[in-house]
Amino acid sequence: MQSAIVLGGGMIGVSAALHLQQRGWAVTLVDRREPGRETSYGNAGMIQAEAVRPYPMPRDLATLLKIATGRTNDVRYSLSSLHLHIEPLLRYWWHSAPKRHREAVDAWARLIAYATSEHDILIREAHADNLIRRAGYRMLHRDAASFDLAIKTAEEDRREFGVNFRVLSGKELARAEPVLRDDLPGAIHWLDTWTVSDPGALVTAYAELFERRGGTIVLGDAQSLQQTATGWSVDTDQGRLDAAHAVVTLGPWSPDLLHKFGYRIPLVRKRGYHMHYSGGASLDLPLIDKAGGYAMGPMAKGIRITTGAELTSPDALATPVQLASAEASARELIDLGKRVEPDPWFGTRPCTPDMLPVLGQAPQHPGLWMNFGHGHQGFTLGPATGRLLAEMMSGETPAIDPTPYRPERF
Repeated sequence: MQSAIVLGGGMIGVSAALHLQQRGWAVTLVDRREPGRETSYGNAGMIQAEAVRPYPMPRDLATLLKIATGRTNDVRYSLSSLHLHIEPLLRYWWHSAPKRHREAVDAWARLIAYATSEHDILIREAHADNLIRRAGYRMLHRDAASFDLAIKTAEEDRREFGVNFRVLSGKELARAEPVLRDDLPGAIHWLDTWTVSDPGALVTAYAELFERRGGTIVLGDAQSLQQTATGWSVDTDQGRLDAAHAVVTLGPWSPDLLHKFGYRIPLVRKRGYHMHYSGGASLDLPLIDKAGGYAMGPMAKGIRITTGAELTSPDALATPVQLASAEASARELIDLGKRVEPDPWFGTRPCTPDMLPVLGQAPQHPGLWMNFGHGHQGFTLGPATGRLLAEMMSGETPAIDPTPYRPERF
């Protein structure tokens, strides 16, 4: 029986562990905390079937100037830590040119095509359907020109990728969400996306499925990973653990571990914040406020607001300026009620400069595998890339060509 250590208990790691287990592998999942407590816990809770285009870096001067001068809530940066981001940002800018972004879209959309179907299998097997709603979400536009452009792009996506949506006028939006005012230009209702009332609980449900099937979850230190004569070892609270293969699914912390084995994999690390609100109005479906640079949606703890990207140092204290701005924008739309938590949650999205995940075997280390760098869509793509990785590790013909995601591209 083949054996593997999966390092990282987020959506990516738990999904990879399940797919390996399904193929007869003996798998141990190792993390410093219980599964689903890091980035997978804090997202906007959407399995985005419509997200066929990874986010490129803006290249027009007007938008870049807005970011540089702090006049947009989508992106915020700390000047004192900007030097940490310069190299990956320059690569990101280069890959965001139209021709190269188009190549990324082609590779990205092939993964997205498997997102909901692979989740669906695990949702049913984990008995987690109570957490899922299959009714989509709405993208709100406050500016008519922005709305017209979004409709045009959506129509292109429908023609090319088959995504489904409805265009809602301001009055139709207000009828669908009576708590909203009716003087807005309108919204796009993306119909194929699924929403989750508690993202951390879904990861936990998948992890419990893994354990019910005989998998083992232990607390351990991923940084202790060592190559041995027979494979790989890691230190855990139950002693040293050995296996023939090791899988790095540590999200934004993956490059730090791989650095000691000689790999230099760049990431744009985008911090995001969230906060829950209760006691006010209640939304029917999640809403992304395009102009405000945030998402808000109904969850188990209340309405969760999730912010855009903050570029700061990994150990920087919380600076929830974007959250404050998002909250003010949201209060223009609905009665949010009061904050549930005393302090905002924050976590980091691992975004590669070419906008594609790192997926495959380490070029110089047999038995060492990578699966990270899913940007804003790790929660969406965990089961899809978990399947692809398990197919590669098991010597099967992968469902899609894994070449665009190979680690050696860096």
